[in-house]
Amino acid sequence: MYCINCGVKLADTEKTCPLCSTRVFHPDLIQGEGEPLYPQNSYPKTKKATYLPQILVTFATVLPIFIVFLCDWQINRSVTWSGYVIGALILSYVSIVLPSWFKKPNPVIFVPIGFAMLAVYLLYINYKTGGHWFLSFALPLVAGIGILITTLVTLVRYIKKGRLYIYGGFLISLGAFMLLIEFLVNYTFMQGRFIGWSLYPLVSLVMLGGLLIFLAIYRPAKEIMERKFFI
Repeated sequence: MYCINCGVKLADTEKTCPLCSTRVFHPDLIQGEGEPLYPQNSYPKTKKATYLPQILVTFATVLPIFIVFLCDWQINRSVTWSGYVIGALILSYVSIVLPSWFKKPNPVIFVPIGFAMLAVYLLYINYKTGGHWFLSFALPLVAGIGILITTLVTLVRYIKKGRLYIYGGFLISLGAFMLLIEFLVNYTFMQGRFIGWSLYPLVSLVMLGGLLIFLAIYRPAKEIMERKFFI
């Protein structure tokens, strides 16, 4: 007979291991049944899902919308400044609170919905201010970032392996997108003047993404990083 913990050989009369004090287990001995966790034919009650927090947050969102609309209408007889407040509240509700109404919200669905609502809100601001920056700047910026993040969320959610490749590719793509951001800024607001600030985040993000891909390819380096930073 041997100790199940340290493996030392034991005499048949031993009740505990003399080396590690582990209680001796003999497969031929009949083990007594312990007390059941719950009384027989009785099970713990499952908690029903409650939507009280969501209801309270919804009320706390609708009430300010109603108040600011009435105030704006009483003063200006039209929707002026209240539109910005109402739009921001609706955007926050759709992006943060709406997914909590579902038991298992799918970020692949709600992330693009949030970016779409942001685009609509910026379109409203552009219309109210008489600007000409939505199509040339806001829409491609929001659409590009939305596509990148939605792609990242989709890959992480449905692909269980190769996370370092996914994160590394995302960082490299984000770095390349910085060039587009500077081009949009220059085209819309600076009339074609090129400064080159996008090269700094581009180089940094490409180096960081390349490091993650290198760690994914070279396993010894990955193991060293895991031991070093406990990841």
